[in-house]
Amino acid sequence: MTDVARPALSRQIATTADGIDITRGHLGPLLVPVDSVLRNRGLGDLTIYEQVLSDPEVKATFAQRQLAVTQLEWQVDAGGDKRIDKQAAEFAREQLQAIGWDRVTSLMLYGVFYGYAVSELIYAADGSRVVIDQVRVRNRRRFRFGRDMDLRLLTMQNMFDGLPAEAPYFWWFSAGADHDDEPYGLGLAHYLYWPVLFKRADIKFWLIFVEKFAQPTAVGKYDHQTATDTEKQRLLAAVQAVQTDSGIIMPKDMMIDLIEAARSGTSDYEALHGVMNETIQKVVLGQTASTQGTPGKLGNDQLQTTVREDLIKADADLICESFSLGPLKWLTEWNFPGAALPRVYRVTEQPEDLNTRAERDVKIGELGFRPSLLYIQETYGGEWTESAPAPVDPLDPAAGPPAPAFAEGALPDPAARMAEQLERKIAPLAEPWLDQIRAAVDGTESLEALQEALLALAPAMSLDEYSAVLAEALTAATLAGRYEVSERTGRE
Repeated sequence: MTDVARPALSRQIATTADGIDITRGHLGPLLVPVDSVLRNRGLGDLTIYEQVLSDPEVKATFAQRQLAVTQLEWQVDAGGDKRIDKQAAEFAREQLQAIGWDRVTSLMLYGVFYGYAVSELIYAADGSRVVIDQVRVRNRRRFRFGRDMDLRLLTMQNMFDGLPAEAPYFWWFSAGADHDDEPYGLGLAHYLYWPVLFKRADIKFWLIFVEKFAQPTAVGKYDHQTATDTEKQRLLAAVQAVQTDSGIIMPKDMMIDLIEAARSGTSDYEALHGVMNETIQKVVLGQTASTQGTPGKLGNDQLQTTVREDLIKADADLICESFSLGPLKWLTEWNFPGAALPRVYRVTEQPEDLNTRAERDVKIGELGFRPSLLYIQETYGGEWTESAPAPVDPLDPAAGPPAPAFAEGALPDPAARMAEQLERKIAPLAEPWLDQIRAAVDGTESLEALQEALLALAPAMSLDEYSAVLAEALTAATLAGRYEVSERTGRE
């Protein structure tokens, strides 16, 4: 028995409502994002993150991440084996096709960049079924979250508390936050703001440097004891004219010097620009190889590819899971009550290289094993039959003596019949061995690893049943041989 009381169902204690969240301070009707950059630099307005997205490097790298997801094929699997489950899955496929799932995915993926994304669902009737006519991805700046984390739409008449944006008319998700108390999420833009800001400042100073290097600064000198304000203005006008006009005039007692840039390189500005771009690439893509085209060393290129694939799969799963638990769940409950929820996903696994598999099968064949017909059909597809052995040339010395031919109606050789019977009895005993060997082959990448795996399997492969069948066959063969000898002796 336990002394812990039975829990109250659906009870929440550490909520964000009622002002008990000490991390947010005073609460109004709407939650304020906890994003420090958004609050301190943008006053809670996502406009500063839209400016971050306008950076060419940010736009290019994030577009690469978007396209990597939308170019993947999407599939819908039934949630169960019942007929209604399969009908619900087929209906889901039709819905995704009708709403343009790739377009919706591409736009909703901006939620990864900003922290959250919101779309409005417009429904229609198709016979007795409710279908989604359109999915309109809305500007997230129009929405805020209430103290109960309920989505609210800001309007001109409701700027302070907004209008309820309730399900099933709105579908939204957030991403990037490290806890569930932040409905606004924490997007990539939070981490990209400073690299973009530093890069833009660097470009500004870089351009000033280039200007100074290409065209020196004109300096006018005057006698501060005797020069009047009018003379100073005339000198300043002359200095400014040096920068724009091809020729100027000035009194003899005035002097203009040119200050030229003492340096002749731009390495510092260029280096900072490159570092900021690399930082942007690492934030968005987790690596730099796919944008710079620089091969890695000691396996880094493969590692970077794996990191990028992980991000693609995470983005695809985020969108598909959110849609499945929202709009797809509602549609299934309305149109197919009792049906298991279909599974929507993107195919992220790369297909196996059959040429590599075939080369491995050939190497295994050299070890004395041959695949079954079922394995060939399941692995390579299509319809296969075992090929007949190549005809033997009787004149070929390597072919050996020709096999004895039987006259029509003659009985087959008893030894051949016994060999066939032995093969039928041993085959079932050898099949578990072959299954273990196939598993070892599929789980290894080199012949050395395969050799170690086969040696490890050897102690577990029992020969007792195999030995019993072989002993029985040898006994039968011995008796048959003795019988044949005795028969020949009697005839002689």
